[in-house]
Amino acid sequence: MSTLIDKFIQYVKFNTESDTETGLTPSTPGQMILAEELTKQLEEMGLENVSLDENGYVMAVLPSNLDHKVPTVGFVAHMDTSPDFSGKHVKPQFWENYDGNDILLNKEQNIVMKVVDFPELKQYKGQTIITTDGTTLLGSDDKAGVAEIMTAIEYLSNHPEIKHGAVHIGFTPDEEIGKGADFFNVKKFGADFAYTLDGGEIGELQYENFNAAFAKISFKGRNVHPGMAKDKMINSMLIANEFLTRLPKDEVPEKTEGYEGFYHLISMSGSVENSNLQYIIRDFDMDKYEERKQFVQSLCDEFCEKYGEGSVSLEITNQYYNMREKIVPVKYIVDIAEEAMKQVGVEPMIIPIRGGTDGSRLSYMGLPCPNIFAGGHNFHGRFEYVPVESMEKSVEVILKIVELISKQ
Repeated sequence: MSTLIDKFIQYVKFNTESDTETGLTPSTPGQMILAEELTKQLEEMGLENVSLDENGYVMAVLPSNLDHKVPTVGFVAHMDTSPDFSGKHVKPQFWENYDGNDILLNKEQNIVMKVVDFPELKQYKGQTIITTDGTTLLGSDDKAGVAEIMTAIEYLSNHPEIKHGAVHIGFTPDEEIGKGADFFNVKKFGADFAYTLDGGEIGELQYENFNAAFAKISFKGRNVHPGMAKDKMINSMLIANEFLTRLPKDEVPEKTEGYEGFYHLISMSGSVENSNLQYIIRDFDMDKYEERKQFVQSLCDEFCEKYGEGSVSLEITNQYYNMREKIVPVKYIVDIAEEAMKQVGVEPMIIPIRGGTDGSRLSYMGLPCPNIFAGGHNFHGRFEYVPVESMEKSVEVILKIVELISKQ
């Protein structure tokens, strides 16, 4: 039996970076390769109803060994990593008995993870931290969650003397590009409720997330030879620049926290003739969320009036909604996770997710799905890391949740 860390290191070496441009599900072939490996491992564990569909969704069931019926719980994690930073050729490094100081990730390239930049590192002094070599992300988002679920389910499978109800497992593709729940078959999954293992640091427990939209604003200009351009040229890049300066400068990710929403410019490209800005729009409050989208629309209308009809166009897509609305009526499932953490010595931190998970969409699809920590920090970049002890506690929380449900 491989250990939790063996599993994690194996999984992060699969290149499962998702891609917004392919239009496929899964969006990249590496995700299907990992899905096939997970399917094989679940079958070797002896689980039932193990399946892998054409879209890369893995599902399996550990059947109940109780003589009475209890709620069916599920655990879900995603297999892809963010397209924002390379997930290819990940080289994990172990820092045992971490001394609380800066970590030299890569001597040749002088890549240093500094405590002054990431002060939360100090809370893991004396523990074992896994990092990259600074040239890729690590992939603890969410392969830590995958490894934790696989470890917990293997433990239960190998210890039939432990009484438990039915436990359903699901692994999804393309969560990082907002498509993780697109083809998730809730009916087939068959759980009464589930937990995503997709949170950050130890203790996180979340049942609120942003309402989220993606906005693409396109600007049309007119190119003329610069020597003859007076009163004729319209430079779309300058219009785009004027547009972005009209958005509130303090309502951006780097200046907001807690329940504060934002406009986040994620991409810009342009030429004299055509330019594009891509934004993600986020807010916890539905009314404020709608106001943000309307503000962007009103700016587009204003610019069209100023620069001519059709000079600015907006495509806006709702991505997911705040799961709170669907979780509050079944709040006991959050209470179970909170109690499980306390019983294994983890202090619960019930905080909002400043982002989204598959769980937010699954909750609206009929599968209430709060989010539990997987242990990682600094997702989507070269300074990502995960403490081994946090991952171990996550496994304990899964097992304790199963135990508490078996006693209901």
